[in-house]
Amino acid sequence: MQLPSLLLENAVAQFSKLPGVGKKTALRLVLHLLKQDVNEVQHFGETIAKMRRDIKFCNRCHNISDGDICSICSNSMRKQQMICVVENIRDVIAIESTQQFNGTYHVLGGIISPLDGIGPEQLNIESLVNRITKEETEELIFALSPNIQGDTTIYYIQKKIANLNCKVTTISRGIAFGGELEYADEMTLARSLANRLPVQQYVKG
Repeated sequence: MQLPSLLLENAVAQFSKLPGVGKKTALRLVLHLLKQDVNEVQHFGETIAKMRRDIKFCNRCHNISDGDICSICSNSMRKQQMICVVENIRDVIAIESTQQFNGTYHVLGGIISPLDGIGPEQLNIESLVNRITKEETEELIFALSPNIQGDTTIYYIQKKIANLNCKVTTISRGIAFGGELEYADEMTLARSLANRLPVQQYVKG
């Protein structure tokens, strides 16, 4: 793509690094910014930079946060003894959009996948076990994508907490095996949460 300005070309190159954004879409976005007031564009850039620089991760659940503890963990109206285990922050957002869950979360930061070089020690599993022990968690709900890697992760964590007095469940198979949790529609995801199953039944099923 031949552009008349090196500045424009550099801006397009940066936008095209975003997932799902090709050169043509990047060019359209940059040309849109050129039509905006300089102060608005400056504010846009400063907002993105501030987000990247100042955003934190919750010390308790590893969700994104503006402070040391996220707004979900600090909400006294939520069921603090109920933890929903998810793979990533996108899954937290997906479940929150259903407005059907009133507990807390624990973001693993991935799932066990030996072929990809991801083992238990690279995930937030130890902090989860420590949290369950310390907080005397009543129920642990696994909301991981229904695939081999997700099942392996569930099995591993279940073994780690086998001696703890904590009910362990998982979302039902309303989500197709091999699917990604973040792409499930809100109704299916809400139904899967409501109809969660004991992990033993899930693994055998």
